[in-house]
Amino acid sequence: MKRAYSFVIIGLTVLSSFAQKEGISQKKQTEINKEIARNFYQDLWFTDNTDNYSKYVANQYVVHDIGDRKNVTELAIEQKNIADFFWENGEFESKIDYQIAEGDLVATRWTGSFKGNTLFGRIALETKHPISIINVFRIKDGKIVEFWNHRHDIDTPQTLKFTIQGLIVGLILAFIPTVVALRLRRKLRLLLSKGI
Repeated sequence: MKRAYSFVIIGLTVLSSFAQKEGISQKKQTEINKEIARNFYQDLWFTDNTDNYSKYVANQYVVHDIGDRKNVTELAIEQKNIADFFWENGEFESKIDYQIAEGDLVATRWTGSFKGNTLFGRIALETKHPISIINVFRIKDGKIVEFWNHRHDIDTPQTLKFTIQGLIVGLILAFIPTVVALRLRRKLRLLLSKGI
């Protein structure tokens, strides 16, 4: 009987040891995943090393973004293309605020501002105040395989900028049919005055 208890105690000790080792390796993997996410930002967004995209992003990944880019599968080169677009039009000044990781997911909140150096960059992309963004990455085999993108620019003048831009585009689009209608009205009056 004492022998049976001894085997049970030894068995539980061995299982406990395996569980502790597994917990340590998971914790280590979580830290590795956080480092992958940090380096992704440092190379592509915070400095202009966009050729390093393939170090961090799987050949294909799924993105859940604002607008129409929801549950879209893209090639890794798209991350380079997006970063290059911004770097060609200006410069980022950004920093990581904090990261939270669990399992294969890493959430990073970062704050950045963009200073345009082209006309398009100054008009469409430049930010007067920093914008906070939260990205969640799913990492598999050392590469980012899924992105969730959440911007927090609702409380910034950036929202007003897009509202004004939308208003201007709307006014231009409304102006065109108004001009056409006025011309047709003038032609109709001319025809009616001639009795046709």
